[in-house]
Amino acid sequence: MERVWGGRLLETRFHRPLPDPIKPFGESWEVVDRPEAQSLVADGPWSGLSLHELWNDHREDVFGSGLEDRERFPLLVKILDAREDLSIQVHPPAHLAESLGGEPKTEMWYIAAAEPGARLVVGLKQRVSREIFAEAIESGRVAEVVHEIPVQAGDHIFIPSGRLHAIGGGLLIYEIQQNSDTTYRVFDWNRVGLDGKPRDLHVEQSLASIDFADIEPTMDSAQGVVIASCEHFVVERHSLGVGENLGAVSDQRFSFLHLVEGEFADDAGKVWPAGTTLLVTPGDSGPTATQSSLILRSYF
Repeated sequence: MERVWGGRLLETRFHRPLPDPIKPFGESWEVVDRPEAQSLVADGPWSGLSLHELWNDHREDVFGSGLEDRERFPLLVKILDAREDLSIQVHPPAHLAESLGGEPKTEMWYIAAAEPGARLVVGLKQRVSREIFAEAIESGRVAEVVHEIPVQAGDHIFIPSGRLHAIGGGLLIYEIQQNSDTTYRVFDWNRVGLDGKPRDLHVEQSLASIDFADIEPTMDSAQGVVIASCEHFVVERHSLGVGENLGAVSDQRFSFLHLVEGEFADDAGKVWPAGTTLLVTPGDSGPTATQSSLILRSYF
């Protein structure tokens, strides 16, 4: 997806053709079941079907038994190429989302690549209250009251709904989240969008949504292979050697494998490069690494 803050890493790192040779592209929605966008199966017995069709027509076979009956698949997975800073923003918490006209969104970030000096904005500085933050918005000083964290490849952090955040320039990120597309921008670095006009801000919704007790958080530490776990999803990080594989979580549960680095091959010899997302059905052994590989595994 074209984004004012995007770059060309989807093309140069993952060798994906982009629809324009010059314009910035900031997002690839890897796993999506929304009215405005759908993942399509590229290979295998369900080739050509949408994620929505898999979820509604083949749920038990593809994803496992005992799953909550929802109309749409509950996760959304993106790759974000941030050549420039994203807006400082927040997603509404569940207890407020409907009243604000949006959807709640809790997410996590995995830093796949980082340029020297890259950083995230996460939470607020010490002693920044709602009143101080509102004054900073009015005076254009939001950047002075938010908390910045330097990051490098391999870092990861949980972003619950209500946490003020922004992705800094020079980062390639895997974002795994609830199936929601509600974002309230509070500050956009005084720039214009792709149409040459300032992008909309959502100040009142942001002030209602921000957790003002979220002061100077730190990056997360892994619990074994688990780098994020909440009621909405689990994300694991795995390093595989040549000839190793990582299948489904169990005989009753699916998983998505997101190949960050390396290469996979399936039983038929089909090769899957870095940047690929693979759906592993319950009980499946999954593809085999043909190179030293780094993968994320997501499921719920």
